[in-house]
Amino acid sequence: MAKTGTSSGGARSRPETALKRTEILKAAIETFGAKGFTNGTLADIAEQVDMTHAGVLHHFGSKQKLLLEVLAYRDRSDAGLVDQHIPGGPELFLHLVRTAHANALRPGIVQVYAVLSSESVTDDHPARAFFEGRFRILRSDVRAAFEQLCTQEGVTDRTTIDMASASILGVMDGLQLQWLLDPTSIDLGAASEFAIRAIVSEVLRPSAPLESYARDRG
Repeated sequence: MAKTGTSSGGARSRPETALKRTEILKAAIETFGAKGFTNGTLADIAEQVDMTHAGVLHHFGSKQKLLLEVLAYRDRSDAGLVDQHIPGGPELFLHLVRTAHANALRPGIVQVYAVLSSESVTDDHPARAFFEGRFRILRSDVRAAFEQLCTQEGVTDRTTIDMASASILGVMDGLQLQWLLDPTSIDLGAASEFAIRAIVSEVLRPSAPLESYARDRG
């Protein structure tokens, strides 16, 4: 079958254009998830949707713009699969747990996020600003949830909130990586819930220092 850039019957209708853009985004998720942004090419993506390189550019303009659209598509998928509206306050912790359980059902989305977020630390990566802003907003949201929870539970010592907020996000991403490497070795949803519960509990009711559990070797 000959590959085409645009429809030979004139301009595509809006529904057709939206459908083709979604097909390209899904192909880009598969390509970037498997090869990364640098090694995954527009030709790889075009081949999956029976288009030319120029046809993909017709819809997205550039590889960099396609990457940002992939990240936005991932976020829209989050909203559709978990909660239409991301809750604030203590309910946010439950939302994160639901997200982890939902992620176990969509390895492709999880993989492209893991690959692109890791790649974004490299020099001049087009998604760096996206991920810097994303983590900044997420840390702020989780911190606000901790503040409300501490107020609700009468906790006055809030010195660990910033560390706890970063730790929740870090452990969720780390567990996703372990799960991607060996899905049979870890229950992504259950492990994420355990970690989030442990971190929240540590903020509300700090435990004894780890040193207290070590046996005296003297």
